[in-house]
Amino acid sequence: MTDATQTVDSPSRSFAGDLWRQFRAHSGGVAGLAVFAFIVVAVYLGPLIHTIDPNKIDIRAKNQGPSFAHPFGTDNLGHDMLAQVLAGGQISLAVGMTAMLLALFLGTLVGVLSGFFRRIDGLLMRITDLFLALPLLPLLLVIIMLFRDTLRAAFGPETGIFILIVFVIGITSWMHTARIVRGDVLAVKSQEFILAAKSSGMHQYRIILKHILPNVMSSIMVSATLGIASAIITESALSFLGLGFPSDFPTWGRLLFDGANFLQITPSRVLWPGLAISLTVLSVNYIGDAIRDALDPRMLKR
Repeated sequence: MTDATQTVDSPSRSFAGDLWRQFRAHSGGVAGLAVFAFIVVAVYLGPLIHTIDPNKIDIRAKNQGPSFAHPFGTDNLGHDMLAQVLAGGQISLAVGMTAMLLALFLGTLVGVLSGFFRRIDGLLMRITDLFLALPLLPLLLVIIMLFRDTLRAAFGPETGIFILIVFVIGITSWMHTARIVRGDVLAVKSQEFILAAKSSGMHQYRIILKHILPNVMSSIMVSATLGIASAIITESALSFLGLGFPSDFPTWGRLLFDGANFLQITPSRVLWPGLAISLTVLSVNYIGDAIRDALDPRMLKR
């Protein structure tokens, strides 16, 4: 009797609690979350502690190594590298987050529509195949060269480039999400509760919002984490090629581009932004792996 009472009174395990327990079991995911959280906090709160203006020029302090006044050293114009890495991180993370959201929205929309409506499945998948077949880097370069000056004139040099880069990365990164979501929708659509919802006369858009999307959310979450890393790498590559933000608007990729010519004089100029990019991408990938394992139904059943 006592055992039965204890069993009834014991709190039921929640889905979120199970996910967190499975996530904590992935040591790489926990380490990645800690590193990514540290980077985000340092990037956004660090300028409140290290108050040097990233665009302040001090010619007398140019090309210095790490010191107490300049922990990451200075560049050829006397810019404080720590301040520039922190400011560049804000832009790089903002580009990664925003471009990921755009790619996630497009990929989820195409995947759900393609998997749920058979009439447009072929058309949407052929469009997806077309985007997958395009050479992305030349396409990115052409789009930026065509629309860069127009958007700069319309929104300003910084905002215009931000909009352009986010749009370009988002519009060329949705295809894998679309394919993954489509496969999950096809699997969920054949389940009995979907057939019951259709038989009850529920509208199709309500079936999608109430039944389809919650059951494919795990794939969307994994794609979101991996999309951040992909967007940061793409933005860094564009900035490294000199097609990203202007030189007075530092990002991690732009800092790599500017420091490449001074690699033998001050190698730390390339070390710090490169390390920031590597740690961010690596931590996000580990978080994505942990989320994928935590959302695995076989792991949750344990």
